[in-house]
Amino acid sequence: MKPGIIVLLNGTSSSGKTSISNELLTQMAIPFQHLSIDNFCNGIFHSYTDYINSTYPSIETNGAEDGQFVNQILLNPLISLYYSTIKLFSAMGNNVVVDSVIGNDKWFNACIELFSDHPVIFVEVKCSKEELARREKLRGDRMVGLANSQYDNVYCFNEYDLEFNTEIMRSNECANEILNFIRSNKEYTAFKKLIKGKSVSK
Repeated sequence: MKPGIIVLLNGTSSSGKTSISNELLTQMAIPFQHLSIDNFCNGIFHSYTDYINSTYPSIETNGAEDGQFVNQILLNPLISLYYSTIKLFSAMGNNVVVDSVIGNDKWFNACIELFSDHPVIFVEVKCSKEELARREKLRGDRMVGLANSQYDNVYCFNEYDLEFNTEIMRSNECANEILNFIRSNKEYTAFKKLIKGKSVSK
């Protein structure tokens, strides 16, 4: 079975990845499944903690009731499961748009290992730190400064197939560029170069 295309949107929180993903989902020309790192990890995390609490109601928490301690231990395995699920969807022939924050070498290496034999369009989604702070305040569901703390680690890659500045481009324009790139039958080279060189420095 021919694997589906993975459109890997990489950017900080509030950079515009979800809006681009939604545009790709609403168009009818090329079907996509959407996997958001926030929705996936939060959903699995809450299901897991509910399972622990209901199955082992008398277990000693030792001050970990707020979930932060559990999150520290489970986050990297959850990220690995997230990327494995993307690979599974692609292996089943589904095109996948991925709303991700590749913020450290461990997550980058997980992508490299899992996606090396799959067609990946690597897309940078970016805007200025000032605009990110404005969006965080407007949203109200993100800690102001989160995107700024992610910025340097997330935007360290030196290869992309497409690069979008969401202060300049609207979400539908970004989505259309991705669709046009797919229709052009151009080779998806950025991720292959990253796999070969494992270079993340600009």
